[in-house]
Amino acid sequence: MHLPALPELPAVSYVMPVLNEETFLERAVRTILLQDYEGEKEIVLALGPSTDGSNRIAAQLAAEDSRVRLVENPERDIPAGLNRAIAMSRHPVIIRVDAHSELTPDYTRRGVETLAVEGAANVGGVMRAAGAGNVQRAIARGYNSPYGLGGGAYHGDGAPGEAESAYLGIFRREAVDAAGGYDREILRGEDWELNLRIRRAGGLVWFSPALGVTYWPRASFADLARQFFATGTWRAVLVRKYGRANPWRFFVPGVLVLGLAASTCALILLSTGVLPWASAWPALLTPMTAYLLGIGVATARIPDQRGARDRLLTAATLVTMHVSWGAGFLRGIVFGGGRFFGRGRVVDRSRV
Repeated sequence: MHLPALPELPAVSYVMPVLNEETFLERAVRTILLQDYEGEKEIVLALGPSTDGSNRIAAQLAAEDSRVRLVENPERDIPAGLNRAIAMSRHPVIIRVDAHSELTPDYTRRGVETLAVEGAANVGGVMRAAGAGNVQRAIARGYNSPYGLGGGAYHGDGAPGEAESAYLGIFRREAVDAAGGYDREILRGEDWELNLRIRRAGGLVWFSPALGVTYWPRASFADLARQFFATGTWRAVLVRKYGRANPWRFFVPGVLVLGLAASTCALILLSTGVLPWASAWPALLTPMTAYLLGIGVATARIPDQRGARDRLLTAATLVTMHVSWGAGFLRGIVFGGGRFFGRGRVVDRSRV
């Protein structure tokens, strides 16, 4: 993939899909407007049919600052919204942002510098999850730990280098256009899928730990479970479509759920006397026993916990992430994605 040299301060277009984000939207937009980057900026918000005050807030922001532009996204889906925002945007660097994320002040400046220095098609940094209440903080700990999300580069502070994918992303427009934009049929995992096509076309995806984004995750276990079930479902769709291009770690939660299901069935049958304890059948309890021990070890090693309550919440977070993701993965392997998608988050006023 041939990418022409960037000018010293290329103009940048931020693109953001918005659906039911009234708690987060204004702060997210203001972190963009306050970036210390001296080049020209614009923000394009792709507005889905929100049922809260998101669209009203977006209209107010656009009225206050001409750099904020709006486009309708009636399909609601993230890939469709991103494509609509990209189509309306005008500048050679495209920066994907989310309404529930906040950029560090130097994010744009450092990202554009890295694009130029590395000759990359896309650059991404570290997602640092944060929480306000006890449950959201526990969920953030799960996001920030390899025990929760499996150790992808952008969930830690690893060394800079070539990457499989990027969190959000600072793109060269030529690379996005050459890849054909986001696949509107992939409703989750759309970032990984676009980066795969960019890499297959010869583009470089680069990880830079100097780039930081604060992410505010779901604030309840029910919302977390729905989100991860949807994510697992769509990862299975990508496995069906791209096979071995998917890293092995994405298969682990599905295998885990199968093992836990076998252990649960065995425990019920042993406890009711259907199967004898004095036999080989208790060996089926091994997956559950090993997993619970693993959760105990992981919970003990995850930092920033205060007392037994935090540890219990952390353990609940890890189990919710693993089991929901794995169950969704198995559903997606069998049935595909269809139109299954957790559309928008439940409004959380804990940070208002």
